Amino acid sequence: MDSATSRASAPLGASADNGLKIVIVGGFGVGKTTMVRSVSEIRPLNTEETMTQAGAAVDDLTGVHAKTTTTVAFDFGRITLDARNVLYLFGAPGQERFWFLWDRLFQGTLGAVVLVDTRRIDDSWYAIDRLERHGTPFVVALNDFGGPDFAPAQIREALDLDPHVPLLRCDARSRESAKEVLITLVEHVYARYAAGAADPARPTQELV
Repeated sequence: MDSATSRASAPLGASADNGLKIVIVGGFGVGKTTMVRSVSEIRPLNTEETMTQAGAAVDDLTGVHAKTTTTVAFDFGRITLDARNVLYLFGAPGQERFWFLWDRLFQGTLGAVVLVDTRRIDDSWYAIDRLERHGTPFVVALNDFGGPDFAPAQIREALDLDPHVPLLRCDARSRESAKEVLITLVEHVYARYAAGAADPARPTQELV
């Protein structure tokens, strides 16, 4: 398996002229940093810091007691889709005290991945609410932590998901699994904009 280190110097092709911004959001410790690390073709920029007792007193560690580091700004990675299109990945910090950064990260975003831990489904509500308020297309990916195996209909009901929002399972540690999530997101985004183009009365969002 190739590692982030072996991909550290992957050059950006000269023909790549369409950069697409993707944000990965979700609750604290849900696997956002792991997904960026596993799928990025360059060594990711991480802002991981060791958790302190002061931070533990502020952040909700339910279900993630073994976590020793935390993202304090955002993670950044890159993956090339084809000769022209490149995805720039931004992993947002999950703690409530950093939520103020999310609205800024969402600016100019093509779409988003909402990572969900089925042991802590409630932690994903805020991310979905903010994306819906921004009108940002997104997919929901259930990261495998060995938690309850809920049926898709149960997850949709718990998160109050629109029927058109893709819902899939993933393993954020697997590059192929993470790529499948991103491919699903890009397909969802373009299907949404194609539908908007076919219906001029439907409000659309510019691709940036």
